[in-house]
Amino acid sequence: MKHTFWALGLAACLLSAGAPAARAQQAAKGAFPYAIEQSQLPNGLKVVTVPYASPGLASVFLVVRAGSRDEVEAGKTGFAHFFEHVMFRGTEKYSKEKYDEVLKSLGAAANANTSLDRTVYHMTGNARMLDKMLEVEADRFQHLKYSEHDFKTEAGAVKGEYTKNSASLYTQLNEKVADAAFDQHTYEHTTMGFFKDVVDMPNQYAYSKVFFDRFYRPEYTTLLVVGDVKAAEVNQLAQKYFAGWQRGSYVPNMKQEAEQTAPRYVHIQNANFPPLLSLSYKGPAFSDQSKDLPALDVLMTLLFAENSELYQQLVVKEQKVRFVGGAPNMTRDPYLTSIRASVVKADDIPYVKQRIVQALEEAKSKPVDAQKLADTKSALKYGNLMNLDAPDNIANALSEFIWLTGDVQSINRYLALYDQVTPADLQMVAKKYFVPEHLTLGTIGPKDTGGVQ
Repeated sequence: MKHTFWALGLAACLLSAGAPAARAQQAAKGAFPYAIEQSQLPNGLKVVTVPYASPGLASVFLVVRAGSRDEVEAGKTGFAHFFEHVMFRGTEKYSKEKYDEVLKSLGAAANANTSLDRTVYHMTGNARMLDKMLEVEADRFQHLKYSEHDFKTEAGAVKGEYTKNSASLYTQLNEKVADAAFDQHTYEHTTMGFFKDVVDMPNQYAYSKVFFDRFYRPEYTTLLVVGDVKAAEVNQLAQKYFAGWQRGSYVPNMKQEAEQTAPRYVHIQNANFPPLLSLSYKGPAFSDQSKDLPALDVLMTLLFAENSELYQQLVVKEQKVRFVGGAPNMTRDPYLTSIRASVVKADDIPYVKQRIVQALEEAKSKPVDAQKLADTKSALKYGNLMNLDAPDNIANALSEFIWLTGDVQSINRYLALYDQVTPADLQMVAKKYFVPEHLTLGTIGPKDTGGVQ
């Protein structure tokens, strides 16, 4: 969502059930370069502070661990994204116009974004006005107010955004692949939701109140503040403005996806669009206790980066492909690990698919050079820590681990796993995840190739 202001993440841990600054703990030593102070209010709100030398500037992130994943009722998709919009509608105390005026007075920028597993609200502004920043954010999280007319206006805006995004064949293919790959889990629909549900959304005013009541609760939320601040001040203000927020009791009933037993195929027929090949295999859920994701990240970098043998052959030498690349996804539940190739001529799609599959098969038995592995691990691990040079960038990096695990320290545990990845681990994940029966194949081209044999 676009708004004239700006901010992102939040983090987690424990605060004893009393004073706001009680037992805040500094981050354990790890790859993340800045101290992390953590606390938790009795109502379940997690509070994370990262002091950073950005004189006069602070970022406030509120991470809500509810995204399209949590839309479990049939006919009720798209509401996590809807609230990304409607949360800027105002409250009794701060109308939309007054909220905007406050942000302007703070020199602040605010925005929000939604994904499969979370919705993140972020604001960056004058650190000396942190009290006001947290006051207005706490007010809308606890006292959001919108009429049925406002609701229908925003629902119309969501439909317009869906229609605009769906003009992209890439978006259409993403939707088709997700829908084909999942039968039970809510990852079946994208963040925008199913179109039929978006069309019906203006009729769901009452349900929108239910959704807000379920997920906009302290136990689903982390407050993350990064910048020219001190943990004691942040904890005190969190107690002042968020302590009265009532804890909820809702837990979504997530359906588990059955194992896929045969490859699946989707196609978009279009003769006027660059041909595209997509291979999406069932991948792992995020874990900071397992080497599977770091090993997949390393393996796919080795296989598909610009200096890889396959890239050099398909893109540089043969010039059959404009680009090829792939990476695992970091999600709360098992999702997809995808490889994509933009093919110059549609007739070459079968050949390109065969070369990609061949590379994946070879990875199951062919050991990786030790030095190449060491260099790749180091580049990926420390590449994740680059650009941590501003409060919002730092908060953005931390917020991902907050929504994945609820614990900001997960970032250090996860990055430490890269050091442990061995050549045998790369072979292990290749065998475990690049299973032909677990593939959903997607293509865009002038004719249906029937699964690209």
